Amino acid sequence: MSKETNKKSSKKNQKSFGSKFIKKIKQHMYKWHRVIGLITVVPVIFWTLSGLMHPFMAHFFKPEIAHDKIEQYIIDKSQLKYSIQDVLLKNELTQFKNFRIVTFNNKTYYQVKTFFGELVYFDTSNAQKLENGDQKYAEWLSRYFLDDQKSLVKNSEILTEFTSQYKYVNRYLPVYKITFDRPDEMQIYVETSSSKLATYNPVSRQIFISLFDTFHNWSFIDAISNNSVRIITMIFLLSIIGFSALSGILIYGLLWKQFKKTDSLQPKKGLRKYHRQIGIWVSLFTLTFAFSGAYHTTTKWSPNMLSQMVYEPTFVTKEIATANNTLNVDWNRFQNVSLITLNDSVYFRCQLAEKETGRFKKPKSASKWNKNENSKSEILYINAASNKIIPNLDLEYAEFLAFYFTDGAPKRSCCEMTETSDEEPQPSLENTKLLESKVLHDFESREYGFVNKRLPVVKLAYDTPEKTTYFIETSTSRLAAVVKNSDRVEGYSFAILHKFLFMDWAGKNIRDLATVLAALSILIVSILGFILFLKR
Repeated sequence: MSKETNKKSSKKNQKSFGSKFIKKIKQHMYKWHRVIGLITVVPVIFWTLSGLMHPFMAHFFKPEIAHDKIEQYIIDKSQLKYSIQDVLLKNELTQFKNFRIVTFNNKTYYQVKTFFGELVYFDTSNAQKLENGDQKYAEWLSRYFLDDQKSLVKNSEILTEFTSQYKYVNRYLPVYKITFDRPDEMQIYVETSSSKLATYNPVSRQIFISLFDTFHNWSFIDAISNNSVRIITMIFLLSIIGFSALSGILIYGLLWKQFKKTDSLQPKKGLRKYHRQIGIWVSLFTLTFAFSGAYHTTTKWSPNMLSQMVYEPTFVTKEIATANNTLNVDWNRFQNVSLITLNDSVYFRCQLAEKETGRFKKPKSASKWNKNENSKSEILYINAASNKIIPNLDLEYAEFLAFYFTDGAPKRSCCEMTETSDEEPQPSLENTKLLESKVLHDFESREYGFVNKRLPVVKLAYDTPEKTTYFIETSTSRLAAVVKNSDRVEGYSFAILHKFLFMDWAGKNIRDLATVLAALSILIVSILGFILFLKR
């Protein structure tokens, strides 16, 4: 036998072996695709249906409320007959955490946070304590936001941690949960320490949150196991869904020529045809949803302790020399006051309305509201010992707080933060260059969006390896958010691949419609595949 004949025979055998090998892979690939699809059909149905609910509820069952924030007003100096020092000494409070002024039910009160963290209220006109003041203020705020003075309060409770109905996305803690006796069973969540509306849920939204939490976040696993098991289960199933989409692309996309030959001999009709045609088009969406969902889930390993990141030194009543009702400020614009400590000195942090412009008119009385809700208040710091205004201290205080929250600044024993997390400490900001600093009065769509809740905040961007950016709410001495490169990558992944942020150019309605159609297509393909499996 000639060498040429041997070569031809060898090539023929190789070709035959290759054909058999490819055929074997194809047979197993079909099998794997069916098995993977069967495993994930129920999770896919859960995730797509619950995902469809989100934009649907936002557009057709969006609850409305009369007021989403309390309006700022000018405090009449004549109402502050007693200074905060007089009130505290009269009520035998030698130490306290902080104070501010609130007005409700036609009276003005000092809202004082005691050494033990309790919020108590004292009438500024007579220094008398208001019994159950915090609960009364919470109910007043709830009625104000809801514009409902008639409905009875069905239930009132304090939440100190997030729940299945009150999620971390709402940020504020602790809050009052006020339930009204109304047909819609409205629940209002308010943070009395800042007079903020956290969220509000009528019964329709309560049902939606329960369904979404159960079928999209899989909270039922938490009920029978723990958070780690839930996360591992979700990541595993999302990975399987991703493999299912990839195998579909491989079968119906990359090997399409071989299947096209088979289909020309025995054309596929009905469900099988639609499953293939729709599946190849929506496989990309399946991959993006699965990948971004799994990536987002990996951030949920440990609870976020942001709500506990607050700087609360203890003030001694006798050490505050200047009385708050004798402060060197423009009382025609005076809106509120609190205390801070910085560089071993105590300061009054005063909030003033914008100076008189065409948009703002001085009210005739203290009961008149400043209707310009978007006005930017002026912040002044006054030394509590000398009663002198210290300029540009808000930024310096924000920088101090950034140091404090990263353990990069020295802290007195009275000011130590409680250890609340096993997370690795942030790198010290000492000797780190500050790249950017500015005050945000509006949310930024990229790094600091509406989900962060708190405004105004000071943005501090540092030149760290992770380009760490801090958002500090100086009015409450809180860390509103901290963003690193890894957070940015995950945030963009979830926003673009899961929420279709790339469609923002077309508007929210079109973007939500595109999201719904993508999820609906995945649901249809999964159901068609499941029906085909049952038929076989």
